[in-house]
Amino acid sequence: MNSNLGNIILIDCDGVLLNWEHSFVQFMETYSDLKRLPDADKHYNIAKQYGISNKSGKYWAERFNTSAAIGSLPPFRDAIKYVRKLHEEHGYVFHCITSMSDDKYAVQLRVENLERVFGKGIFERIVCLPVGADKTDTLFEYKDSDYYWIEDKVANAMVGLDLGLEPIIVEHVNTANQVEAVESLFQSLDDCFYAVKWKDIYNHITGEES
Repeated sequence: MNSNLGNIILIDCDGVLLNWEHSFVQFMETYSDLKRLPDADKHYNIAKQYGISNKSGKYWAERFNTSAAIGSLPPFRDAIKYVRKLHEEHGYVFHCITSMSDDKYAVQLRVENLERVFGKGIFERIVCLPVGADKTDTLFEYKDSDYYWIEDKVANAMVGLDLGLEPIIVEHVNTANQVEAVESLFQSLDDCFYAVKWKDIYNHITGEES
């Protein structure tokens, strides 16, 4: 990690940088007979989206994340414009922490996907953990750094908050259900910034109106 102190932004990938869900739904329509439930968008958990067991949900996530499809995910919302602006105009570099897979071929596809979409040099570090793995140990390396920590999974954002990071939660339709699930354990949800678009994130970090 060679960046100047304060110039690092910690960031998740799926549902923040890349649109994992869109491609996963297409994958499931092609390779499975499962149907998403009518209220699927309310749930972060794949098992609840498809009415299957957690074991089956993890199986399909692992199968997708180690397929060729994982290397061609599209950008999430307006991420390209504002990630590049933060890097090119404000000197930020990103350390990406993703629980996608630690399979070496999947990791290579993820790195290539991010560099193709956003450009080289933006991501100084990309940490790929097993599917659904806890991020606490990796985040602990940045303890009390006050770095921004951008996530769409509320529980992961809360881990960062507990370690002295500054979480930004990317909102989805399912965010309310996530908050309800963790608010009994964490009392500091009001300390997090909630963003719908990357424009919101950019303005929050830079103090500018873009």
